[in-house]
Amino acid sequence: MQILQVASEAFPLIKTGGLADVVGALPGALAGEGVAMRSLLPGYPAVMAALRDATLIVHDIADLPGGPARLLATRCQGLDVLVLDAPQIFDRAGGPYANAQGQEWPDNPLRFASLAAAAARIAQRGIGGWRPDLLHAHDWQAGLVPAYLHYWGIRTPSVMTIHNLAFPGKFDPNLAAALFLPPEAMGFEGMEFYGAGSMLKAGLVFADRVTTVSPSYAAEILTPDDGMGLDGVLRARGAAVSGILNGIDTTAWNPASDAHLAARFTASDRSGRAMNKAALQDMMGLAADPDAPLFGVVSRLSWQKGLDVLLAALPALLGAGAQLVVLGAGDPSLEAGLRYAAAAHPGRIGCRIGYDEGLARLIQGGVDALLVPSRFEPCGLTQLCALRYGAIPVVARVGGLADTVIDANAMARAAGVATGVQFAPVTPDRLSGAIAATVALYHDHAAWHRMQDNAMAADVSWTQPARLYARLYAELVG
Repeated sequence: MQILQVASEAFPLIKTGGLADVVGALPGALAGEGVAMRSLLPGYPAVMAALRDATLIVHDIADLPGGPARLLATRCQGLDVLVLDAPQIFDRAGGPYANAQGQEWPDNPLRFASLAAAAARIAQRGIGGWRPDLLHAHDWQAGLVPAYLHYWGIRTPSVMTIHNLAFPGKFDPNLAAALFLPPEAMGFEGMEFYGAGSMLKAGLVFADRVTTVSPSYAAEILTPDDGMGLDGVLRARGAAVSGILNGIDTTAWNPASDAHLAARFTASDRSGRAMNKAALQDMMGLAADPDAPLFGVVSRLSWQKGLDVLLAALPALLGAGAQLVVLGAGDPSLEAGLRYAAAAHPGRIGCRIGYDEGLARLIQGGVDALLVPSRFEPCGLTQLCALRYGAIPVVARVGGLADTVIDANAMARAAGVATGVQFAPVTPDRLSGAIAATVALYHDHAAWHRMQDNAMAADVSWTQPARLYARLYAELVG
């Protein structure tokens, strides 16, 4: 099968979050299932820079909402990519979605409509003799792909994957004509969303199948509490909605070969973790205490991720004799709160605002436990990396966190299958209790080592998810 996936980012070419990791890993994972996947990406400056040494096959494409563009086809950094080279909408400083000050680009609807329209044109006409059997759209930025297939009468099947329902991709319905959409597209049965248009809703309504990135999240988003105003749309799709758990690239995420670690290690010999912990304590200005339980956070700093709850639970963490390292950026108030906590507790709390891939990996390989107190979490990748690196995940019992971490309750410990600690609901008291339980387990060396054994033995690869995606594609292609 020939599949074209459409996304706004893909690792290692451009990344702002976990979406890029998934999009970057899927083609390699699916190759073993007889699926050949190409990835259509916007021509951001970072992507265009990565193509400088690549052999390009150029195709002109004129009829797009954002104006004329070129399609550049090549293989780059392990991915077969098609890049939409449209400098008038993508060649700008800042991030993929916002400027350096964090303000969203006002023409985002036009930019990502162009990406989606290019995908539909490829399905309609093919390029260089190649035409996809199926289009796989990721998140709101590609949400118009199924809509264009529908309204332009293109019979190629499509899959829409929700990575985070909280971002609906809203736009002014008066833009419909500029986005090459008919007036009826703005009706309730189309992409109308509380008076606005929604690119994500377009994908949910018109895709042949809708997936999200964990079975539990697929169930949660059918409810008013977690459906973000789209639960009715999703319930109406019935059996067309399903959850396929994410994986991680276990070759790229491998503690036995990770060059970012101070010391490499394996499941059978974890002695290197102590050296990573010491290096991490030194780098983050913490006291050099090998016996102190060291907790870590690698996260976007936001309400969704529950970092305000962590700030409220810091007295319990410090009272248990533990240390904390945090890496992330986001909400200015949370950034300020974490900076203040680090300044108020030197040697106990270390904070780095921003993102650093090397430090993120050292945290995974050096902390004793990784905190993920998300209020909702479609899947989460950081806890999968923690399992792979022998850091015990302490997670909220929601979405993909609930699906990937086996709680160290009495029965699970007796059966010897626990891989982490879960808590619910997401409140300071419950998080404080989870931290206390984790510290108690840490001081029970036999129990802790057994949990680390289980964590590192967990299958966090793309093997099973790839099999499920390939089966889904085959059903639709027929």
